[in-house]
Amino acid sequence: MIGFIYQYGMNAFRALREDEEGIGTLELVLIVAVLIAIVLVFREEIIGFLKGLMEKLETKSDEVFD
Repeated sequence: MIGFIYQYGMNAFRALREDEEGIGTLELVLIVAVLIAIVLVFREEIIGFLKGLMEKLETKSDEVFD
């Protein structure tokens, strides 16, 4: 009886260890969390970069249309 319980437990543990269905979801969640953290840390730099880019775009478009 104890051998059966031990074998059942080992088979369940092995199946759990070899199951990789949830790994893809976990990886995706971790990547998104890291990207959000990076955006929060460098928020001011990103905003400044985008504002500068938009100003250059506006200046160049004014030169083209004038």
